[in-house]
Amino acid sequence: MNPASTFQGPDRAKGVAAAASAGSTGIAGVAGMAGSLGTRRVVDAPTRMFHALFALSFLGAYLSAESEHWRALHITLGYTMSGLLALRVLYGLLGPRHARLRLMWRKLGGMPAWLRALGTGLRQGRLASVPWRQGQNLLMALAVASLLALALPLTLSGYASYAEWGDALGGPLRGDFLEDLHEFFGELMLGAVLVHLALLVGLSLVRRRNQALPMLSGRVEGNGPDLVPHNRRWMAALLLGAVLAFGAWQWRPLAQGLLPGEPGPVGKMERTGQTGQGRAGEAIGSGGEKEGRSRHRPGADRHSDLRSRRPA
Repeated sequence: MNPASTFQGPDRAKGVAAAASAGSTGIAGVAGMAGSLGTRRVVDAPTRMFHALFALSFLGAYLSAESEHWRALHITLGYTMSGLLALRVLYGLLGPRHARLRLMWRKLGGMPAWLRALGTGLRQGRLASVPWRQGQNLLMALAVASLLALALPLTLSGYASYAEWGDALGGPLRGDFLEDLHEFFGELMLGAVLVHLALLVGLSLVRRRNQALPMLSGRVEGNGPDLVPHNRRWMAALLLGAVLAFGAWQWRPLAQGLLPGEPGPVGKMERTGQTGQGRAGEAIGSGGEKEGRSRHRPGADRHSDLRSRRPA
Protein backbone atom coordinates (compact mmCIF):
# COMPACT_ATOMS: atom_id res chain seq x y z
CA MET A 1 0.00 0.00 0.00
CA ASN A 2 1.28 3.50 -0.81
CA PRO A 3 2.27 5.28 2.45
CA ALA A 4 1.12 8.59 1.03
CA SER A 5 -2.44 7.24 0.85
CA THR A 6 -2.61 7.07 4.65
CA PHE A 7 -2.66 10.88 4.73
CA GLN A 8 -6.05 12.13 3.72
CA GLY A 9 -7.30 15.69 3.72
CA PRO A 10 -5.75 17.97 6.36
CA ASP A 11 -3.38 15.26 7.62
CA ARG A 12 -1.86 14.83 4.18
CA ALA A 13 -1.32 18.61 3.84
CA LYS A 14 0.38 18.72 7.22
CA GLY A 15 2.72 15.88 6.23
CA VAL A 16 3.73 17.58 2.99
CA ALA A 17 4.38 20.86 4.83
CA ALA A 18 6.51 19.10 7.45
CA ALA A 19 8.59 17.37 4.77
CA ALA A 20 9.14 20.64 2.92
CA SER A 21 10.17 22.37 6.14
CA ALA A 22 12.66 19.62 6.96
CA GLY A 23 14.15 19.82 3.47
CA SER A 24 14.55 23.58 3.59
CA THR A 25 16.15 23.32 7.03
CA GLY A 26 18.71 20.82 5.71
CA ILE A 27 19.58 22.99 2.72
CA ALA A 28 19.93 26.03 4.94
CA GLY A 29 22.21 24.06 7.25
CA VAL A 30 24.50 23.05 4.40
CA ALA A 31 24.58 26.63 3.12
CA GLY A 32 25.37 27.88 6.59
CA MET A 33 28.30 25.46 6.89
CA ALA A 34 29.64 26.62 3.50
CA GLY A 35 29.25 30.27 4.42
CA SER A 36 30.98 29.79 7.79
CA LEU A 37 34.17 28.47 6.14
CA GLY A 38 37.01 30.34 7.80
CA THR A 39 40.66 30.92 6.99
CA ARG A 40 43.91 29.68 8.48
CA ARG A 41 47.29 31.40 8.61
CA VAL A 42 49.94 29.44 6.72
CA VAL A 43 52.68 32.07 6.08
CA ASP A 44 53.97 34.57 8.62
CA ALA A 45 54.61 38.28 8.01
CA PRO A 46 58.46 38.16 7.90
CA THR A 47 58.43 35.51 5.16
CA ARG A 48 55.95 37.50 3.10
CA MET A 49 57.93 40.72 3.60
CA PHE A 50 61.12 39.00 2.47
CA HIS A 51 59.35 37.66 -0.62
CA ALA A 52 58.05 41.11 -1.58
CA LEU A 53 61.32 42.96 -0.97
CA PHE A 54 63.38 40.29 -2.73
CA ALA A 55 61.12 40.34 -5.79
CA LEU A 56 61.10 44.14 -5.99
CA SER A 57 64.87 44.31 -5.56
CA PHE A 58 65.49 41.88 -8.41
CA LEU A 59 62.96 43.61 -10.65
CA GLY A 60 64.52 47.03 -10.05
CA ALA A 61 68.07 45.70 -10.45
CA TYR A 62 67.23 43.93 -13.70
CA LEU A 63 65.53 46.99 -15.20
CA SER A 64 68.40 49.29 -14.21
CA ALA A 65 71.22 46.98 -15.32
CA GLU A 66 71.81 48.42 -18.81
CA SER A 67 71.92 52.13 -17.97
CA GLU A 68 74.83 54.04 -16.48
CA HIS A 69 72.38 56.68 -15.25
CA TRP A 70 70.78 54.07 -12.95
CA ARG A 71 74.05 52.48 -11.83
CA ALA A 72 73.82 53.72 -8.24
CA LEU A 73 70.32 52.31 -7.85
CA HIS A 74 71.39 49.02 -9.47
CA ILE A 75 74.28 48.59 -7.04
CA THR A 76 72.13 49.46 -4.03
CA LEU A 77 69.48 46.91 -5.01
CA GLY A 78 72.19 44.29 -5.51
CA TYR A 79 73.45 44.88 -1.97
CA THR A 80 69.85 44.70 -0.76
CA MET A 81 69.34 41.31 -2.41
CA SER A 82 72.51 40.02 -0.75
CA GLY A 83 71.39 41.15 2.68
CA LEU A 84 67.90 39.73 2.23
CA LEU A 85 69.31 36.38 1.12
CA ALA A 86 71.54 36.20 4.21
CA LEU A 87 68.63 37.05 6.51
CA ARG A 88 66.39 34.47 4.83
CA VAL A 89 69.01 31.76 5.30
CA LEU A 90 69.38 32.68 8.97
CA TYR A 91 65.61 32.71 9.43
CA GLY A 92 65.41 29.35 7.66
CA LEU A 93 68.03 27.86 9.98
CA LEU A 94 67.16 29.49 13.32
CA GLY A 95 63.56 30.64 12.83
CA PRO A 96 60.27 28.88 13.64
CA ARG A 97 59.58 25.40 12.35
CA HIS A 98 57.24 26.46 9.52
CA ALA A 99 59.92 28.75 8.04
CA ARG A 100 62.76 26.23 8.13
CA LEU A 101 64.53 25.54 4.87
CA ARG A 102 64.67 21.85 5.71
CA LEU A 103 60.96 21.59 4.94
CA MET A 104 61.71 22.56 1.34
CA TRP A 105 64.64 20.15 1.15
CA ARG A 106 62.47 17.38 2.60
CA LYS A 107 59.88 18.06 -0.07
CA LEU A 108 62.55 17.97 -2.77
CA GLY A 109 63.85 14.72 -1.25
CA GLY A 110 60.67 13.01 -2.44
CA MET A 111 61.52 13.69 -6.10
CA PRO A 112 63.29 10.33 -6.77
CA ALA A 113 60.30 8.36 -5.50
CA TRP A 114 57.93 10.47 -7.57
CA LEU A 115 60.02 9.99 -10.70
CA ARG A 116 59.95 6.21 -10.13
CA ALA A 117 56.16 6.34 -9.76
CA LEU A 118 55.94 8.37 -12.97
CA GLY A 119 58.10 5.84 -14.84
CA THR A 120 55.99 2.95 -13.57
CA GLY A 121 52.79 4.67 -14.60
CA LEU A 122 54.14 5.38 -18.08
CA ARG A 123 55.32 1.79 -18.59
CA GLN A 124 52.06 0.24 -17.38
CA GLY A 125 49.82 2.80 -19.02
CA ARG A 126 48.27 3.81 -15.68
CA LEU A 127 48.81 7.53 -15.53
CA ALA A 128 45.94 7.91 -13.09
CA SER A 129 48.07 6.19 -10.44
CA VAL A 130 50.78 8.87 -10.65
CA PRO A 131 50.62 11.35 -7.72
CA TRP A 132 50.30 14.43 -9.90
CA ARG A 133 49.60 16.78 -7.01
CA GLN A 134 52.90 15.83 -5.42
CA GLY A 135 54.60 16.48 -8.76
CA GLN A 136 53.10 19.96 -8.88
CA ASN A 137 54.37 20.71 -5.38
CA LEU A 138 57.81 19.40 -6.33
CA LEU A 139 57.99 21.72 -9.33
CA MET A 140 57.04 24.71 -7.20
CA ALA A 141 59.62 23.83 -4.53
CA LEU A 142 62.28 23.35 -7.21
CA ALA A 143 61.55 26.80 -8.67
CA VAL A 144 61.83 28.45 -5.24
CA ALA A 145 65.06 26.61 -4.46
CA SER A 146 66.50 27.69 -7.82
CA LEU A 147 65.71 31.34 -7.08
CA LEU A 148 67.49 31.19 -3.72
CA ALA A 149 70.45 29.28 -5.17
CA LEU A 150 70.94 31.66 -8.12
CA ALA A 151 70.86 34.78 -5.94
CA LEU A 152 74.29 34.01 -4.45
CA PRO A 153 76.35 33.80 -7.68
CA LEU A 154 74.32 36.64 -9.15
CA THR A 155 75.15 39.12 -6.39
CA LEU A 156 78.71 37.84 -5.94
CA SER A 157 79.56 38.19 -9.64
CA GLY A 158 78.00 41.65 -9.63
CA TYR A 159 80.18 42.81 -6.76
CA ALA A 160 83.27 41.22 -8.33
CA SER A 161 82.60 43.09 -11.57
CA TYR A 162 81.98 46.38 -9.76
CA ALA A 163 85.11 45.99 -7.61
CA GLU A 164 87.18 45.06 -10.68
CA TRP A 165 88.40 41.78 -9.26
CA GLY A 166 89.20 40.63 -12.80
CA ASP A 167 91.95 43.22 -13.24
CA ALA A 168 93.37 42.40 -9.80
CA LEU A 169 93.37 38.61 -10.28
CA GLY A 170 94.41 38.69 -13.93
CA GLY A 171 94.32 35.75 -16.29
CA PRO A 172 91.01 34.85 -17.95
CA LEU A 173 89.13 37.12 -15.53
CA ARG A 174 90.46 40.25 -17.19
CA GLY A 175 88.25 42.34 -19.42
CA ASP A 176 84.50 41.85 -19.46
CA PHE A 177 84.48 38.24 -18.25
CA LEU A 178 82.98 38.98 -14.81
CA GLU A 179 80.47 41.40 -16.28
CA ASP A 180 79.35 38.81 -18.83
CA LEU A 181 79.15 36.22 -16.05
CA HIS A 182 76.97 38.57 -14.01
CA GLU A 183 74.63 39.11 -16.97
CA PHE A 184 74.46 35.34 -17.51
CA PHE A 185 73.30 34.70 -13.94
CA GLY A 186 70.86 37.59 -14.27
CA GLU A 187 69.22 35.96 -17.29
CA LEU A 188 69.10 32.61 -15.47
CA MET A 189 67.44 34.34 -12.52
CA LEU A 190 64.87 35.93 -14.82
CA GLY A 191 64.11 32.53 -16.34
CA ALA A 192 63.57 31.02 -12.90
CA VAL A 193 61.24 33.90 -11.98
CA LEU A 194 59.19 33.37 -15.15
CA VAL A 195 58.94 29.62 -14.48
CA HIS A 196 57.82 30.38 -10.92
CA LEU A 197 55.10 32.74 -12.16
CA ALA A 198 53.97 30.29 -14.84
CA LEU A 199 53.63 27.54 -12.23
CA LEU A 200 51.56 29.84 -10.03
CA VAL A 201 49.19 30.62 -12.89
CA GLY A 202 48.98 27.00 -14.04
CA LEU A 203 48.34 25.58 -10.56
CA SER A 204 45.76 28.27 -9.88
CA LEU A 205 43.86 27.19 -12.99
CA VAL A 206 44.17 23.46 -12.27
CA ARG A 207 43.20 23.69 -8.60
CA ARG A 208 40.73 26.55 -9.14
CA ARG A 209 42.26 28.51 -6.29
CA ASN A 210 44.64 31.46 -6.26
CA GLN A 211 47.98 29.89 -5.33
CA ALA A 212 49.61 33.29 -4.84
CA LEU A 213 47.12 34.34 -2.15
CA PRO A 214 48.98 32.74 0.79
CA MET A 215 52.06 34.84 0.02
CA LEU A 216 49.92 37.99 -0.23
CA SER A 217 47.60 37.60 2.75
CA GLY A 218 49.26 34.76 4.63
CA ARG A 219 46.00 32.83 4.86
CA VAL A 220 44.08 30.11 3.00
CA GLU A 221 40.45 29.02 3.17
CA GLY A 222 39.67 26.25 5.61
CA ASN A 223 38.49 25.60 9.14
CA GLY A 224 40.79 24.65 11.95
CA PRO A 225 43.68 26.19 13.85
CA ASP A 226 46.35 28.35 12.23
CA LEU A 227 49.33 26.37 10.97
CA VAL A 228 51.43 29.43 11.88
CA PRO A 229 50.37 30.49 15.38
CA HIS A 230 52.39 33.75 15.52
CA ASN A 231 52.38 36.31 12.71
CA ARG A 232 55.39 38.33 13.93
CA ARG A 233 54.43 41.61 12.32
CA TRP A 234 57.07 43.42 14.34
CA MET A 235 59.79 41.39 12.64
CA ALA A 236 58.41 42.26 9.19
CA ALA A 237 58.37 45.94 10.17
CA LEU A 238 62.00 45.72 11.29
CA LEU A 239 62.98 44.11 8.00
CA LEU A 240 61.26 46.83 5.99
CA GLY A 241 62.82 49.55 8.14
CA ALA A 242 66.30 48.04 7.71
CA VAL A 243 65.96 48.00 3.91
CA LEU A 244 64.74 51.61 3.82
CA ALA A 245 67.51 52.72 6.17
CA PHE A 246 70.13 51.05 4.00
CA GLY A 247 68.76 52.79 0.92
CA ALA A 248 68.94 56.12 2.71
CA TRP A 249 72.49 55.40 3.85
CA GLN A 250 73.51 54.62 0.28
CA TRP A 251 71.82 57.79 -1.03
CA ARG A 252 73.29 60.19 1.52
CA PRO A 253 76.94 60.41 0.30
CA LEU A 254 76.10 60.44 -3.42
CA ALA A 255 76.33 63.69 -5.34
CA GLN A 256 73.52 62.72 -7.74
CA GLY A 257 71.38 60.42 -5.56
CA LEU A 258 70.12 56.95 -6.41
CA LEU A 259 67.89 58.21 -9.22
CA PRO A 260 69.08 60.14 -12.28
CA GLY A 261 68.36 63.85 -12.04
CA GLU A 262 67.83 63.68 -8.27
CA PRO A 263 70.72 65.34 -6.39
CA GLY A 264 71.76 63.86 -3.09
CA PRO A 265 72.77 65.86 -0.02
CA VAL A 266 76.39 66.05 -1.21
CA GLY A 267 75.23 67.19 -4.64
CA LYS A 268 73.12 69.94 -3.13
CA MET A 269 76.07 71.13 -1.06
CA GLU A 270 78.31 71.12 -4.14
CA ARG A 271 75.75 73.13 -6.10
CA THR A 272 75.57 75.66 -3.29
CA GLY A 273 79.35 75.88 -3.20
CA GLN A 274 79.51 76.35 -6.95
CA THR A 275 77.04 79.22 -6.78
CA GLY A 276 78.98 80.95 -4.04
CA GLN A 277 82.30 80.54 -5.78
CA GLY A 278 80.83 81.73 -9.05
CA ARG A 279 79.75 84.98 -7.46
CA ALA A 280 83.14 85.40 -5.82
CA GLY A 281 84.83 84.75 -9.15
CA GLU A 282 82.81 87.48 -10.80
CA ALA A 283 83.97 89.94 -8.15
CA ILE A 284 87.61 88.88 -8.21
CA GLY A 285 88.07 88.34 -11.93
CA SER A 286 88.57 85.66 -14.49
CA GLY A 287 91.42 83.98 -12.59
CA GLY A 288 89.25 83.30 -9.57
CA GLU A 289 86.47 82.06 -11.83
CA LYS A 290 88.76 79.48 -13.46
CA GLU A 291 89.98 78.31 -10.08
CA GLY A 292 86.43 77.83 -8.84
CA ARG A 293 85.53 75.79 -11.91
CA SER A 294 88.56 73.55 -11.50
CA ARG A 295 87.66 72.77 -7.91
CA HIS A 296 83.99 71.98 -8.60
CA ARG A 297 83.63 70.31 -11.96
CA PRO A 298 79.95 70.08 -12.94
CA GLY A 299 80.58 66.78 -14.77
CA ALA A 300 82.14 64.94 -11.81
CA ASP A 301 81.93 61.17 -12.09
CA ARG A 302 79.58 59.73 -9.50
CA HIS A 303 81.32 56.37 -9.61
CA SER A 304 84.01 57.87 -7.40
CA ASP A 305 81.27 58.65 -4.86
CA LEU A 306 80.12 55.03 -4.97
CA ARG A 307 83.63 53.64 -4.62
CA SER A 308 84.36 55.91 -1.66
CA ARG A 309 81.57 54.16 0.26
CA ARG A 310 82.25 50.64 -1.02
CA PRO A 311 81.72 48.12 1.80
CA ALA A 312 84.79 46.37 3.10
